[in-house]
Amino acid sequence: MHLVVIAWLYVALMMAVAEATNTTGTVLGAIFTFLLYGLLPVALVVYLMATPARRRAIKAREAAEREAAIQAAKGGSSAPDAGGEAAADTVAPMREKT
Repeated sequence: MHLVVIAWLYVALMMAVAEATNTTGTVLGAIFTFLLYGLLPVALVVYLMATPARRRAIKAREAAEREAAIQAAKGGSSAPDAGGEAAADTVAPMREKT
């Protein structure tokens, strides 16, 4: 896609140069030719072509935030013993004989 963008801008630039160097052309006309035939259409196409990538990035960011919120609700750590509860295999304390 980058090659198409570069090629289109090159063609629009050559059209602008032809406009500026023509005996009946003007530099202002060349600037408008480059903007209206080159820069604005290419910017619009690139923006529209990048829309799916932006949506994927937004969904990935939201999923990461959701996962972080879930981890924070669980206690902040994903370690198995970090829940604040006693381990299941503790040794019972010895009682004193009376």
